[in-house]
Amino acid sequence: MTVCNARPVFATPARFPEADDIVADWPHRYLRRTATDVRTVLCVLTHDAKFDIPLLTEALCLSVAYVDAMGSRRTHADRDRRLREAGLTHGELARLRSPIGLDRGARTPEEIALSIAREIVAARRGGTGVPLTGAETPIHRDGGERDAVVAA
Repeated sequence: MTVCNARPVFATPARFPEADDIVADWPHRYLRRTATDVRTVLCVLTHDAKFDIPLLTEALCLSVAYVDAMGSRRTHADRDRRLREAGLTHGELARLRSPIGLDRGARTPEEIALSIAREIVAARRGGTGVPLTGAETPIHRDGGERDAVVAA
């Protein structure tokens, strides 16, 4: 997993000890020079339009597995408006998952991270996100080969 933040005070190993890579740069600039593919997952967690809009403008035009952004429904509506003004199409905007995560009643950072991870897995594997108890959906789906999810 790579953590990227334009503010060096926030992009530190002390804050993200489990990260594989920590980059102090504007996220959209980092994304431009980073190889991505159909397995790449991009999670935007800043809540700040000056970071979110340039990054999402880049990300939603790439062939990646998943793009999401954290924020309230009001933040999402404002973000959606700004992305339209930046020239993104309806189809590109439809790829953005926001607000981020599945509704699991998450409150703590750890619970929110699980909610996000669950949505990523559901999106990649065709899951519904509903509890299996009482559901008529298959427990396991054919998914082909197993591959790694990369967060940037």
